[in-house]
Amino acid sequence: MLLAGCSSRETAPDVKVTLLDGRPQALSALRGKVVLVNFWATSCTTCVHEMPQIISTHQKFQSQGYETLAVAMSYDTPDYVASFAQTRGLPFLVAMDKSGDAAKGFGDVRLTPTSFLLDKQGHIVKKYVGEPDFAALHQLIGQLLTEA
Repeated sequence: MLLAGCSSRETAPDVKVTLLDGRPQALSALRGKVVLVNFWATSCTTCVHEMPQIISTHQKFQSQGYETLAVAMSYDTPDYVASFAQTRGLPFLVAMDKSGDAAKGFGDVRLTPTSFLLDKQGHIVKKYVGEPDFAALHQLIGQLLTEA
């Protein structure tokens, strides 16, 4: 629903996931940061291919208030996800979507990779299905980081 005079940005669902270390993570807890929510799977070749660029994007903007939440799909094996995160040295939040509720909350994500870029207020600014144009993504993140 869009109210007259309001921003056209849709508020992201406040999904709750479990990080690989067992800690619960609510998306709303990341408000105040620009966040990339990346739905991925270890069996997805494009996901594996884009991960180094997701890592470098995270490292480039992390100190400015940027966070990455990589959400492994419900069909992925926790052992594979943990091994991938460890061997690749993923420097950001990695979660399992065991129930599939996070994917459902974001409009029933089925294709991987699917990523959502959120502004500091938790609104969805852009949805990427497939690998993003990282130069354009960096430009957009830079703009969002300067917003109040």
